[in-house]
Amino acid sequence: MLVSAFDLFRVGVGPSSSHTVAPMRAAAEVASRLASAAVARLDVAVYGSLALTARGHGTDRALVAGLAGHLPETVEPVVVRDARVVDGRVQLGDRPVAYALDLRARGGPPGHPNVLRFVATDAAGHRMLDTTFRSIGGGFITEDGVPVKGRAEPALPYATAAELVAYAERCGSVAAVAAANEQRWFPRTDVEARLLATAGAMDDCIERGLRAEGELAGGLRVRRRAGQLRQQLERQVAGSLAGMEWAGLWAMAVNEENAAGGRVVTAPTNGAAGVIPAALRYATTFEGLPASDAPRFLLVAAAIGALVKRNASISGAEVGCQGEVGSAAAMAAAGLAELLGGTPAQVANAAEIALEHHLGMTCDPIGGLVQVPCIERNAFGTVKAITAAKLALRGDGRHVVSLDQAIDAMRRTGADMHDNYKETARGGLAVSVPVC
Repeated sequence: MLVSAFDLFRVGVGPSSSHTVAPMRAAAEVASRLASAAVARLDVAVYGSLALTARGHGTDRALVAGLAGHLPETVEPVVVRDARVVDGRVQLGDRPVAYALDLRARGGPPGHPNVLRFVATDAAGHRMLDTTFRSIGGGFITEDGVPVKGRAEPALPYATAAELVAYAERCGSVAAVAAANEQRWFPRTDVEARLLATAGAMDDCIERGLRAEGELAGGLRVRRRAGQLRQQLERQVAGSLAGMEWAGLWAMAVNEENAAGGRVVTAPTNGAAGVIPAALRYATTFEGLPASDAPRFLLVAAAIGALVKRNASISGAEVGCQGEVGSAAAMAAAGLAELLGGTPAQVANAAEIALEHHLGMTCDPIGGLVQVPCIERNAFGTVKAITAAKLALRGDGRHVVSLDQAIDAMRRTGADMHDNYKETARGGLAVSVPVC
């Protein structure tokens, strides 16, 4: 089943799509179902990396905000930052109820490890609701026992990159294929307008990140550097690598905003939210492409992201950061290659090159915070995406490794990867760097 660009690119709040956005969405759904029920108590248990990094990723606050009825797309970031349990009670919609959150990292039911279980009881202790959601990456949620609601069959269905390229060669471009599918689901004018608005939200996030100063909360004492780096780049004489330096800076600006719990566009996750906005601004600033090309860029990026999500994963808790920054780099490389005149084969090749050089990347946030190495990792993912696009455009689209093979390699690598390296803060830098 293909997902829409508007599923992959959604406005939310930081620091994590899996650990902040998805839990808030699940909690808001529970609140909606219990709106008229005489609930006396609500117990929530979380499992997997959700439990192990809940505090650092803001899962606890996101749940409280969601239960009060807030949604990631519209909530003000300050509401989430200030969300608290008061005297053992939370607001369930418009009324207070007793509340307990279990963060013990026990094994959850088989399937995706990021599990949230909600149990609501009345004053007599009778269960009024008992349901389990899973946060499967990028802010997506599923509910156990409830069939996933799919969209209508796309106009040009594809399950592999080879099929996508074949359609694109007939239609003229990868963007044309993606546009045909989006227009099956939404009016054409809406698609264009919403994609331009998405690009605008990405650009606004860059600008906020460039203006902000101070330290990020959480105890690591990580300084926000984007503003200072911007001043340095503005003072220096532009060199041959200026574009790469600016692109890396823009990615860091977004991910500093994300780490601070600000408003970001999931692309395809919050932890990797800086790569695509930075590559898009690089295209308009250093390649001279018009801002009106943003919808084409995002359509192509989404086409690649849909493939990765279908055939592997975009969840750091499932396959490590290769599924987050790696996927974002592949998406950005493809979008840039298309805007620069690449053929469908070259576009797929650009995505493959970018993904290939992220294979095996672990997700090891120090202190369970989306700060180190996540912020700089987005800068490097952006540079890899630009490099991949340029390399692909120098060739004819033929390559030893296909995009389908690279996606399959990511899936297999993620399956073989120890859970310590999947957003649990129990491996890699998360244990090599002591947090006092």
